Amino acid sequence: MNPTFKETIWRQFGASIDMLENAIQLCPPEFWDTEKKFWYNAYHCLFYLDYYLTLDPEHFSPPTPFTLSEFDPDGAMPDRTYSKDELFSYLEHSRNKCHDLIASLTDEMANSRWINEYKNYSVLEVLLYNMRHVQHHAAQLNLLLRQEIDDAPRWVSVAKKEL
Repeated sequence: MNPTFKETIWRQFGASIDMLENAIQLCPPEFWDTEKKFWYNAYHCLFYLDYYLTLDPEHFSPPTPFTLSEFDPDGAMPDRTYSKDELFSYLEHSRNKCHDLIASLTDEMANSRWINEYKNYSVLEVLLYNMRHVQHHAAQLNLLLRQEIDDAPRWVSVAKKEL
């Protein structure tokens, strides 16, 4: 795959992940677990970031201590509130997974299919879909921060980590 194309995808996808990280970082402890569920919105985003980066979604398993609760058809919440440190660890796990996937992307891999019960996308398309999902939730978290603490992280133009 064209190296410039891969670098462009990473710089923008990585920037979305960095924006999510900045929102989590800015959240004060007293707002982490309120009725607005800041922690849960961040966790949901990280869970699906990891899931959509799994080339064989049928065999997806999140790292410990996370569970498959996000797949519960009744919308069950996780058994407990996850800490910031746990979510930062998950974010770093997924950032590295994303970075390594994009760095190793070939034309054949990009054109292969990512299929689950609801989606049948090329791997390239699921990467773009995933990036949009991360940015969507980073924006939601920034809105919550603006509403609750009258502050939000600044825009991130490109990923801080190089490809």
